[in-house]
Order: sequence, then structure tokens, then C-alpha cells
Amino acid sequence: MNVQLNELQRRHQEVAAEVESRLLDVVRSGKYIGGTHVEAVEQFAAAAFERTAAVGVNSGTDALMLALQAIGVQPGDEVIVPALSFFATAGAVAAIGAVPRVVDVREDGLIDPQAAENAISPRTRAIVPVHLFGAMAPFLPFDLPIVDDAAQAIGGTPSRSIGVLTTLSAYPTKTWGAAGDAGFVIGDDPELLSRVRKLGNHGMSEPHHHHRVAGTVGRNSRLDPMQAAVLLGHAPLLTDRIARRRLTAARYDRELPQSWLRLPRDPGSPVHHYVVRHPRREAIREHLAIRGIETAIHYPLSLGRQPALVVTPCPMAERLTSEMFALPVHDQLTESEITAVLTACAECR
Repeated sequence: MNVQLNELQRRHQEVAAEVESRLLDVVRSGKYIGGTHVEAVEQFAAAAFERTAAVGVNSGTDALMLALQAIGVQPGDEVIVPALSFFATAGAVAAIGAVPRVVDVREDGLIDPQAAENAISPRTRAIVPVHLFGAMAPFLPFDLPIVDDAAQAIGGTPSRSIGVLTTLSAYPTKTWGAAGDAGFVIGDDPELLSRVRKLGNHGMSEPHHHHRVAGTVGRNSRLDPMQAAVLLGHAPLLTDRIARRRLTAARYDRELPQSWLRLPRDPGSPVHHYVVRHPRREAIREHLAIRGIETAIHYPLSLGRQPALVVTPCPMAERLTSEMFALPVHDQLTESEITAVLTACAECR
């Protein structure tokens, strides 16, 4: 048996008729920028996070960049980010000319509030906590704007939306994924969301009139209506798919070898990844690969060790990156595939 981390073709088959019909509607409409599909999917994204509105953009990375620019982050400002996340969390900060201040995480992989507090300086303008693997980031009691990275957290209960703006990725492998890049900025403040929309549309206030928005020149970052159509086709199954992930995770919790450390997650996590820790990670992954079980390491380097950034020692993040790996938990797993994963893992006691 070959058990993959993702089965995107299988997932598409669940909604093929709906998605393909919506795509055909877009093609035939002649409306290839904006339109009703984009408006509808923005409403769905906002409701999924229990917020007022959302702005569709080109990607999750663009969502972070535009959200930070909308709240006024300028080149040279510092933005605090946790050491354990995909590179885009810090890369988006650097891409707008700001400085990512990488701080360590707790044992659950989430930003350490004490480390964040210690990193605050007169140049700090924002904090970007990450709801890692879907787990809820901790409350940060600081008088600084929060833009939370919820790229992996749609469907969490309660909503994983704690910032003045929340950013979401709809990359294909996400629980709610498009057929290419897509993202959203989500919130309640109409002025901030208006800034995001203008920044993603060349700073245009009226045809051929382009202004700086929150001190920044705008650019092109709009959600493609084809991707909006795909996301709308998948939207009705999101709740059910998260329920399937939680059932698989609960079975892993019960039946995996007790010597394996499960990365903690809160009960409402949508389980974007199921992550475990083991000091013999490489030997275990090699054994599972022989048995046809795909695994992955999220992430082999902490952000504090990324060559593009300033080296920042983060002991807990570095320990976690040396031990963590993910098992298949996607919503298309069959009972026989889950059993195959558990059987192979049991051989690694």
C-alpha cells in the first residue's frame, strides 16, 4: 500500500461536477477579474473565521505582506515572528523592507509570549503569531497590532482569528485548497480591509488615479476568479473534511506507540498536520517509507537558521525541528490506509 500525505486528485473527485461547472461558468462569463465568484468566496472566508469581511488576494504570502502594509508597517520597522513556521511568515516581512525579529517557541511549537516580550524594541510595529498546524496561538498581551498567520488554521473551533487582521493561505495542499495560489486577508475593520483591497489593486481609488495607501505604493495582488470558483466548489465539504481529520488524529492519539511524543494541540484544532516527535526520526521515516508510508518534516530549519535571515538562536525551535515529522492525516484517507500507517508505526517501537 502507498499512503500519501495528500491526495488532491481524490479530493477533487468528491466535488468534480460542482467545481468544473463553476469553472465553466467563469470561462463563459467573460468576467476574468473579480466578479460574483470572488465576492462569494470572500464572504465564505470571512464567515469561516467569524469576522465581518475578507479580501481575496493572490496568495497567503501576499496576504501577509498586504496586511502588514495596511496597518502601516514601513521599511526598517521590526515585526516579531515565531521561529517555527513556513518561511513565508518571515519572508513576507522582509519582502516589504521590514525586519523580521525571530523569537523562540514553546514546547508545543507556538510562539513563546515571554520571548516575544523580550524582543520588543522601539522599532517594533507588529507581531505575527502563527496557528501552527492548526493549533491556537497563545494570547499576547502587548500593545502592538497583531496580524495572525492562519494559513493552516481554517475550521478551528473557536475561530483561529485573534489579530486586527488575519491572513489565510488557500494553497492546494491546505485543508481548503485552490488549484493554484490563493489567499485572503480577513477582519472586522472596514478601513483596514479597504486599504488591503486598494494595495492589491495598484493603490487605485478611481480609474487611473493611483495613491499611496498607508504610505505604500500598491501593486497587483487579486484573487483569480478561477481559483475562487474552485474554492467555492470545495467549501460545502470543509466541515466534514475537518471532522474526518479529527477522527484520524484521535485514532493516532490512541494507537501510536506510547514512546512517540505527540505535538500538543488544542481540542478545536482542525489538524492541518498530525505531528509527532522522536529522537530516532530518520530511522523511523526510512522504515515507514519502505512500508509505503509518506512522511514529511515541517520544518527542517527554524526561521532563526534560515540563510536569508539574521541568525537567531532559538533552542526550543531547533530541538523541535530535529525531532518532528508529520504522518498522513488528510481527509481522503481510507480505513485501510489508516490501519496501514498504524501497523507500520507499531513496528518502530
